[in-house]
Amino acid sequence: MPKNSHYQHLRKKWKARHQHLQRKLWSKHRESLDWLSNNYRQLVAGSLGGLMLLTGQATNPKSLLPQTNASESKAQAIDKKVFLISDLANILPHTVRELDREEEQKIAEILSRTFNLKVSPEIQGKRLNRSYGLIGAEQHLARFPGDVLSTHFDSETELKNYWASGMAPGLGAWGYFAPSLNSLTKLDKERERYYIAVQTFLSKDFNKRFIEYRDFYKYRKMLVVNPNNGRTMVTDIADAGPAVWTGKHLGGSPEVMHYLERFDGSLKGPVIYFFIDDPDDKIPLGPIVPK
Repeated sequence: MPKNSHYQHLRKKWKARHQHLQRKLWSKHRESLDWLSNNYRQLVAGSLGGLMLLTGQATNPKSLLPQTNASESKAQAIDKKVFLISDLANILPHTVRELDREEEQKIAEILSRTFNLKVSPEIQGKRLNRSYGLIGAEQHLARFPGDVLSTHFDSETELKNYWASGMAPGLGAWGYFAPSLNSLTKLDKERERYYIAVQTFLSKDFNKRFIEYRDFYKYRKMLVVNPNNGRTMVTDIADAGPAVWTGKHLGGSPEVMHYLERFDGSLKGPVIYFFIDDPDDKIPLGPIVPK
């Protein structure tokens, strides 16, 4: 028998067997399969609810549920986010504390794989005092001389969502993002919009190597993850803080806090924050989803 005919013969046999098994499975378990088909959304909700309880944080699982007309790609993104939440929950401690090196390494591997980025708690031999901590709310930073709330937003939606956060009384750690309104670029806007403040001053030998650290941290990209809902954002360091006495370990711009669904005060919660190795500055700032 010619090779091609032999292949077609086997293919038909396997196809017929596959169809037979499908019919047999459906006939034997029709009731269960019908129920599963009609109730998959409730099952997803239950799984997400369990994950939220496991991680010890209250969140709204509806934000992670597929809509009735959601595309397959959206459903896959939700699945990946659920896996991310679960993977992190298996490693993160029950209390918010500094991670040990083994925990950091495992988390770095998860984040690098999930987002197809090179993520690490340490880069160029430099690291922050911690990579897992409580995040607090920061205010908007002036981007150029004369920047005020009335000039700060690009749309009515932004104004409505973020006006109440107010402007910080001082500048960011590196001053203005641009010398004037006319010279303000899209990147300048994004650096302020997606900025975080970290405790740079608690880095090892910071005072002895001030200039080196100052230049290293300026707009350095970090991946910030809310481990309780999987929401993740590429941010940049644009300020130093918060003060140690606040009990918080980093701060996020109003836009960062809004997207991550993190709040200040008694509702404050933890985030993971790792460096992104992006020497060519190709990774855009802003929300990012699992690949």
